[in-house]
Amino acid sequence: MERLPITAVTQLRGLATRVSDQFALVPSVHLPKAAGEAFAVEFGRFLDQTNGAAQSEQLFKLLSAFALNFDCPWTAYGLPASDQKFFKPVRRYPAVMLNYPDAWQERYIEMGYDKIDPIIKTSRKRAGAFRWSEVYNDTSTTEDERRVFDEAATFGIRSGISVPLHGPDGSFAIMSFAQSWDREFQTKTITYLQLAAVHFHVRVADFASSSGSEEAPHLSPREKECILWTARGKSSWEIGKILGISVNTVNFHLKKAKQKLDTSSRALASIKAIKFGIIEV
Repeated sequence: MERLPITAVTQLRGLATRVSDQFALVPSVHLPKAAGEAFAVEFGRFLDQTNGAAQSEQLFKLLSAFALNFDCPWTAYGLPASDQKFFKPVRRYPAVMLNYPDAWQERYIEMGYDKIDPIIKTSRKRAGAFRWSEVYNDTSTTEDERRVFDEAATFGIRSGISVPLHGPDGSFAIMSFAQSWDREFQTKTITYLQLAAVHFHVRVADFASSSGSEEAPHLSPREKECILWTARGKSSWEIGKILGISVNTVNFHLKKAKQKLDTSSRALASIKAIKFGIIEV
């Protein structure tokens, strides 16, 4: 096995110090002795790559690729609003970035799961990373809250961890990593993903403080209407009935809106439209 480079160890320790200084993540970050040289090498590579990234979207792609080292194909980053009504931006942070299955994203919005998501509730009270299984088995978790986990599993999201990110300026974000099968996350895995999440958040904050706000795209009145009703959980058929247009016409306008908002799913298009102030739900 490749020996652990001294630079990788230095980067790990340096990042842990920065985490302690800037975020109330954990009292101290301790890397297990048996963390695994290969993971340390990959983490060092991740740090090098992200330091050269110029956009938050590029950072997210690098983070998602790093998470694959731990068999986590699903990654999500978001800043929940205080009233838990969708994900809204704080300052100029991205409102949300995720690669969850489109079908689950749409189902999540349709069912209003953001209002009862136990991950959001737990993250507000916790400082360090936690396993979803801990929340599911907690006696304070309600059956309605457990249903969020149960239904996510039907879409292939069966286990995961979340990392609360509480900033000194009052900002609050959540980073989640998920797997497609039921398996507990090892401590060393949580340590690396936690450090990666904090590094990502710090870099995104740097982008937000050094660049101006992204310009909102121009949507036609009909595109705005279709996105608005999509954000309210309506299907194309229901939107057509409400607006008095055909399903094909609804899908056409939604397709144009997604292109302008540079998203691949209706769920993300709705979230970005809210972020830009194009619609109000």
